Amino acid sequence: MPVLRRYCRNPSAMLGLVILLAVVVLALSADQLFPRNPLALAGRPLQWPFASPRFWLGTDNQGRDIAAQLFHGARISLLIGVVATSIAIALGILVGAVAGYYGGVVDEVLMRLTDAFQILPNFLLLLLLIAVFGSRLETVVIAIGVVSWPAPARLTRAEVLSLRHREFVEAGRLAGLRDLRLIFGEILPNALPPVIVYASVVMATAILLESALAFLNLSDPNVPSWGNLVGQGRAVLRSEWYVCALPGIAILLTVLGVSLAGQGLNDALNPRLDEQ
Repeated sequence: MPVLRRYCRNPSAMLGLVILLAVVVLALSADQLFPRNPLALAGRPLQWPFASPRFWLGTDNQGRDIAAQLFHGARISLLIGVVATSIAIALGILVGAVAGYYGGVVDEVLMRLTDAFQILPNFLLLLLLIAVFGSRLETVVIAIGVVSWPAPARLTRAEVLSLRHREFVEAGRLAGLRDLRLIFGEILPNALPPVIVYASVVMATAILLESALAFLNLSDPNVPSWGNLVGQGRAVLRSEWYVCALPGIAILLTVLGVSLAGQGLNDALNPRLDEQ
């Protein structure tokens, strides 16, 4: 397939894919390597990495195994990224497709609703939702998805606007297809590629938003997320910096992997690359 060949020829895209696969391996192997509860006390607090054969990456300021939290935290980061992105993309596609197809008053109302969500920065709106509805993991994931849909909505709307008067859409109207069939069966399949590529941006942002919440102690403290580990390490940042640094590196690499893989997919789907 030309798209697959272009993707494989892109070194940065392959690097991003390798990083993502490594994170998936961490998540899948967590139970085998660390079967105990990663939040359970495991040993003496603040042991440096490689100081003890039991704790590869040391212990945090509560005596919990950092390596166990990193492996199990990969699951939390992937869960947050995938579910929050799915919510944001689904909402964005629905709003953007309806606004772009019908135009007029419908478009005006939906775009003003989108503007209302974009008045406040994502993180401030997220803080408001967490303050109102609580900080359970399920609430955090849904809240991240809810604050992230406006950009996919605008992208979907722009694509639908460019497609709604094409010949194949007009042919569908003449054939008597209903609006829903035209939107979701004819227009959206042709409008989705850039939206799917943009999903990598939403996923990377979702992981960072949860990490920022956890750093402020506003995320679910009962899950072994990387952000929670960073937040716990604030108190000992000057002396035992590794408590913050190790999960921080994991977050950085994961976001980098998602971004590189998404950019590589965008380049592979871009037909202009064939002309180069």
